[in-house]
Amino acid sequence: MSASDRLHASKIAAALLVLTIAVVAPGCKKKVPPPPPPPPTTAPAPAPTVARAAINSFTAEPSTIERGQSSTLSWSISNATDMSIDQGIGAVQSRGQRQVFPTSSTTYTLTANGPGGSDTRTVTVSVNTPPPPPPPAPTGPRLSSAEMLQQQSQDAYFDYDKSDIRADARDALTRDAGVLKQIFTQDPNFTVVVEGHCDERGSAEYNLALGDRRASAAKDFLVQLGVAGDRIKTISYGKERPQCTEANEECWQKNRRAHLSAGQ
Repeated sequence: MSASDRLHASKIAAALLVLTIAVVAPGCKKKVPPPPPPPPTTAPAPAPTVARAAINSFTAEPSTIERGQSSTLSWSISNATDMSIDQGIGAVQSRGQRQVFPTSSTTYTLTANGPGGSDTRTVTVSVNTPPPPPPPAPTGPRLSSAEMLQQQSQDAYFDYDKSDIRADARDALTRDAGVLKQIFTQDPNFTVVVEGHCDERGSAEYNLALGDRRASAAKDFLVQLGVAGDRIKTISYGKERPQCTEANEECWQKNRRAHLSAGQ
């Protein structure tokens, strides 16, 4: 081989070597590891839940009343910052009671507000309306003072030959005192006479004195009960005006009396 051929072959060999190195060299380089994956994304924490206002109970006891009576409202509320009852009651605490006096059936509304929301509750108090009073009974013409005295007063009776006020006479005169007070109130000019009477036994003079004692005893009793003494007069008729004329004890008892009559 000539020198020129050897030179040409050397160049070819050098070129092949360079080409081989260029091809093989990348595969001999040190491999670089891939970058780590990004960390997982963390979801944001949920906002805390705010409890809504809640009315636990709202009652009225009793729920039905008569006009003029009362009912008691009672309530319990949770998680509220603003609480009120209508019908003029206004702001309330979360737990409490209130006495109400509705004059007609009334509905009460409880409202509770808080950061988480609101709640309402109602109760009704029913009011029974009493029936209207019956119409006044028809009345007759008004009695005069003398007629009232005659119809409503009672006689006071005495034992034989006595002027003491016995038990049944006290009852009669107590009733008479009430009648006289009513008459004197409605008629300032009216006066009354207490008559003393006796039975037929004994002399006329004796019975006049006994009748006077009986009339005076009856007047004194009336005055003690509060009847105006200056509007009471006394008179004795003795045995001159008997109610009964038979000669027996039943008849005599009817004549031994103190009787009220209208003054002149």
